[in-house]
Amino acid sequence: MSDRRPRAGWRRPPAEQPAATPPEPPAEPPAERPSVVQAGLYRDGRRVSSPTTLAETFRQLREHPDGMAWIGLQRPTEEELHSLAAEFDLHELAVEDAMEAHQRPKLERYGDTLFVVLRAARYLDAQEEVDFGELHVFVGPDFLITVRHGAAPDLSTVRRRMEKDPELLALGPEAVLYAILDAVVDGYAPVVAGVQNDIDEIETEVFGGDPAVSRRIYELSREMVEFQRATRPLVGMLHGLMAGFAKYGTDEELQRYLRDVADHVTHTSERVDGFRQALADILTVNATLVTQQQNAEMRALAEAGFEQNEEIKKISSWAAILFAPTLVGTIYGMNFDNMPELHWAGGYPFAVVLMAVVCTSLYVIFKKRDWL
Repeated sequence: MSDRRPRAGWRRPPAEQPAATPPEPPAEPPAERPSVVQAGLYRDGRRVSSPTTLAETFRQLREHPDGMAWIGLQRPTEEELHSLAAEFDLHELAVEDAMEAHQRPKLERYGDTLFVVLRAARYLDAQEEVDFGELHVFVGPDFLITVRHGAAPDLSTVRRRMEKDPELLALGPEAVLYAILDAVVDGYAPVVAGVQNDIDEIETEVFGGDPAVSRRIYELSREMVEFQRATRPLVGMLHGLMAGFAKYGTDEELQRYLRDVADHVTHTSERVDGFRQALADILTVNATLVTQQQNAEMRALAEAGFEQNEEIKKISSWAAILFAPTLVGTIYGMNFDNMPELHWAGGYPFAVVLMAVVCTSLYVIFKKRDWL
């Protein structure tokens, strides 16, 4: 990777044609956001020009064969990527991957060109969620191209950092690749801190009985799955990259920097694994607490139903006791002439005694059954 060779297949710019009378300009289309975020041509670690278009970048790089082009793109068009592929001899499979987001982190070599896919992340405090971006990097002998899909990472800070350190930038595209990897990995630290804070809040909500906490646990668990997919492959990628740096004789200091990035990635990956396990444990605890709460509510309902049933028994028992004298009184209150007891001298005492006997019997029966 460190051998600096002129690129094969350079083309001479076409000769200028005599100017012709320009036709009427068509109506201007709506302004679109340019995909070329920033481009620069560097020699010996210092910027020598800042072209604004790809064509201008290609031309200036041809004029300075000992220079390095650093091109930053965001959501480029298919035509722009094909133009880059033709100029820098990029492999068609890598170009096809760069056109679409949702690629897994990976490191692939096509001849003298490395193709690197990274998943950046940032923590959004307002929404309390993790936002993921995707970055594709082409690294060649005298060029480095970044293709961003998403807001993260902010590569302008990487460019400023490298331009402030000409000695590091003079090491070539490999040094820029290191700086990009370092920025992506450093961007994981605020995410880890934000997720840790979210987990602490979730634990408080779980034991506080918040009914909406289950949804928050689930959403954060999904984000940790994505975070794990972004960080876990980086460990193997960086070890492979370090082996390649050693194989191609890359600067020893740069290799040490890369080992430091690998250590940070390993630490972050272990933290993410811990977060997933913690969230799984919290979800289990939350399910247990919810089950206990439901059991307590069911027990309370059962106790209320039992108490209500006891009250109904008492009401029913007293209603039956009071119904007995009413029945006797109703019978003897009928106005029939041929009722023997109506003209009997002991009829009234008999009726009263009958009422008392029936009521007492019912009371004793209900009392034995614990209805009263």
